[in-house]
Amino acid sequence: MTERTPSEASRDIPEATVARLPVYLRALTGLSEAGTATCSSEDLATAAGVNSAKLRKDLSYLGSYGTRGVGYDVEYLLYQIAREIGVTQDWPVVIVGIGNLGHALASFSGFRSRGFRVVALLDADPRRHSEVVAGVDVRPFSDLEAIVHEHGVAIGVISTPAPAAQDVADHMVAAGIRSILNFAPTVLAVPDGVDVRKVDLSIELQILAYHEQRKALGAAGVARGAGGELEGRPA
Repeated sequence: MTERTPSEASRDIPEATVARLPVYLRALTGLSEAGTATCSSEDLATAAGVNSAKLRKDLSYLGSYGTRGVGYDVEYLLYQIAREIGVTQDWPVVIVGIGNLGHALASFSGFRSRGFRVVALLDADPRRHSEVVAGVDVRPFSDLEAIVHEHGVAIGVISTPAPAAQDVADHMVAAGIRSILNFAPTVLAVPDGVDVRKVDLSIELQILAYHEQRKALGAAGVARGAGGELEGRPA
């Protein structure tokens, strides 16, 4: 097994590969918890739901962590990917908008286990300021700047209604947040140097609806074809 050289470490990794690294990390975590010490690229690809050629290409951007004839050391590769995507350190996170979705996000136990610590929950509605969600007090949105400076927050989560999202993003950027996860169904305008990831559940459902419609139309076409064949046969 070899580690990357300094020149390799500075090489940019394609966005598509970056998007798959957390999937590999989750698959490796599952293998580790199952007591698997080594795995082949085919085994890891199956666990991650990708083809083995794509997996090997993705891992080539990190360096060669496999051993010919043996495979990958699960714990070592897990650590290397976790280090590459930055989850070997603690990331303070603030969530703004504590409605139903905000409650669910604040209560999600997977954040802490993956290196993300929710340090504050903020909402502009004074009626929510007496709430405690997953052991964290809901505080006024006006506290954002002070919280960012106190905890060194680099990642903000927006779970507000769409009309409020841009103003929240503007305040996050002004406070020094440079990465935003946006659950509001709207496109945010941010300056260069600020990364935004958008999660729109309604769009995902619409994509599934499209595929369901295609399957239904395909099934209907097959049924019509079968019916026509039966009608065309001599009695």
